[in-house]
Amino acid sequence: MLKGGIVININNLFSVKDKVIVITGASKGIGKSLSLFLGMQGSHLVLIGRNESDLLEVKRTIINGRNTKQKIMTICQDITVTEQLEHMVDHILEKMGKIDVLINNAGVNIPQKAEKVTVEEWDKILGINLKSTFFISQAVGVHMRKQKKGKIINMSSQMALVGYYKRSAYCASKGGLNQLTKALAIEWAEDNVLVNSIAPTFIETPFTEKMFADSLFKEEVLSRIPLGRLAKEEDLFGAVIYLASDASNMVTGQTLVVDGGWTVW
Repeated sequence: MLKGGIVININNLFSVKDKVIVITGASKGIGKSLSLFLGMQGSHLVLIGRNESDLLEVKRTIINGRNTKQKIMTICQDITVTEQLEHMVDHILEKMGKIDVLINNAGVNIPQKAEKVTVEEWDKILGINLKSTFFISQAVGVHMRKQKKGKIINMSSQMALVGYYKRSAYCASKGGLNQLTKALAIEWAEDNVLVNSIAPTFIETPFTEKMFADSLFKEEVLSRIPLGRLAKEEDLFGAVIYLASDASNMVTGQTLVVDGGWTVW
């Protein structure tokens, strides 16, 4: 019990049980790990990705014989087809009744020297990382504003805060995402819709394994991280649970950096 007779149960404070959470890019990598983690916390999930069989496998893994009343919905959708997003959100609301949290996790990077970046590569990176994030947030935000409550979490990157080799388009997309986070947070605050982002460093996943097979590249990256190691997918769980739960009800427009100290230099 705190001063003034306020009683706070820490388990309730960080609880996401029974919250309806929408996750893009949910079939693989970070999105899959977040889906499995939030599923184990008792959240109702809407898993969005482009591979139906992968999404169904994530759903099966979450349920895995558990006697649970959780709702797990899968949607095979290319979110870069922005004209379909409003209909997709309407479909989610019809099936789930509400959306408490949107996690904009889908993203792409095409490492390339700046002078070699093509228009097609630029459009793909900005289209997935920034454009689609805005328009799905717009569609979900309309609903959240009506219900006077909601949380949007954008998966940004430390590359929104620093520059790095062969990532000009990626840095531009993530820098724009951080600014989008701030703009939406200001505009939607009056309806208690909180918008924040998470900015991780390089993360060990099956997709980055080939990248870090280059020992010189890995050594260079590690030399920039004071904690001396790459991040793991589970290093993001605390940030996500914080921003998705009531623990962060006075936090909006912020970027929570999970980078082992890279951007402290």
